[in-house]
Amino acid sequence: MLFTHLRDQLQRLESEGLLRVRKMMAGPHDSHVKLDGRDFVSFCSNDYLGLASHPALVAAVREGAELYGVGAGASHLVSGHNIAHHSVEEKLAKFVGQPQALLFSTGYMANLGVVTVLSGRDGVLFGDRLNHASLNDAALLSRAKLRRYPHLDIQALAKLLAASPNNRKLVLSDAVFSMDGDIAPVPELLALCERHNAWLLLDDAHGFGVLGAQGRGVLSHCNVSSPRIIYMATLGKAAGVFGAFVAGEKEIVETLMQRSRSYIYTTATPPLLAHALLKSLDLICAEDLRRTHLANLIARFNNCLRLERWRLLPSQTPIQPLIIGENRMALKVGAALAEMGILVPAIRPPSVPPGTARLRISLSATHTAEDVERLANALHELERTV
Repeated sequence: MLFTHLRDQLQRLESEGLLRVRKMMAGPHDSHVKLDGRDFVSFCSNDYLGLASHPALVAAVREGAELYGVGAGASHLVSGHNIAHHSVEEKLAKFVGQPQALLFSTGYMANLGVVTVLSGRDGVLFGDRLNHASLNDAALLSRAKLRRYPHLDIQALAKLLAASPNNRKLVLSDAVFSMDGDIAPVPELLALCERHNAWLLLDDAHGFGVLGAQGRGVLSHCNVSSPRIIYMATLGKAAGVFGAFVAGEKEIVETLMQRSRSYIYTTATPPLLAHALLKSLDLICAEDLRRTHLANLIARFNNCLRLERWRLLPSQTPIQPLIIGENRMALKVGAALAEMGILVPAIRPPSVPPGTARLRISLSATHTAEDVERLANALHELERTV
């Protein structure tokens, strides 16, 4: 009896094609990987610049371990805040053009910290309907009123803001939407926040390192700057390491440090990772060729792919979503690609709306033109035969 309900739930997920299974990889992360003794070209990763296994970062981790040991030993506000953490916070703030930055363990924890602190139960939140789960969960935990607007619908957001008399307003938006790959209209969002006296929280998890001059992110890409902006980005995707940070005005960052429970009540990340991030920022800044190659791969994939039944969503980013539709068909296509030595994740509800199951194709600077053409050719063949 104790487990009957759980077993029923799991069986229901399986029958609906929604049961998830972890893949186990051996060896370092790259665009070409080995699973269960087989070689694959992987289009599953958020390692957009191919830095996760970069020799310079591996060397920096070794050096960081020698300098600082492995664990931080305590939370930041007790005794876990290391000089390496402080150095990378200063460098991150300068890199994204903000006065100050604060490291968090994950992007999920960063969003929880910002939203719960800056809104409170008496605030009002305005969120894009396709925002990441961490922003939605943060809104629920904040106990603030949440008003969701249709995806990228600036007019709908304008009406919601105009109708709210509340003095504490916070607009929440992904910068690059993780399942569609499209970019938020940041200048328009900021203009609305200026007009209606609101803050703007941008989750740039998938834009940092890829968009903008030298990979400085969506603010550089859109050429915007404002004290109303609270900028969050993760460091385990294009940066190739781990963690996240929030950047903004000094008052914002200091308030988060004093009041954010997801910052205060957790052990600091290992300082060796902060040491590696210092090197990662140097690589992001200096190696424009990686971003140029990545942009060429995106263009090549879009030019190569000519499908009739399935639809590739328009995206300028490394996230290239291919809409299949039905859950089991998406799983079937993903399995067929795996048989051909190609790994692409099948994404199903609740990660995406019902009826829009898809292949989430992620390109990396370590892919080659031949890799992209191989994937396109395989998709053409499967559309005809599956």
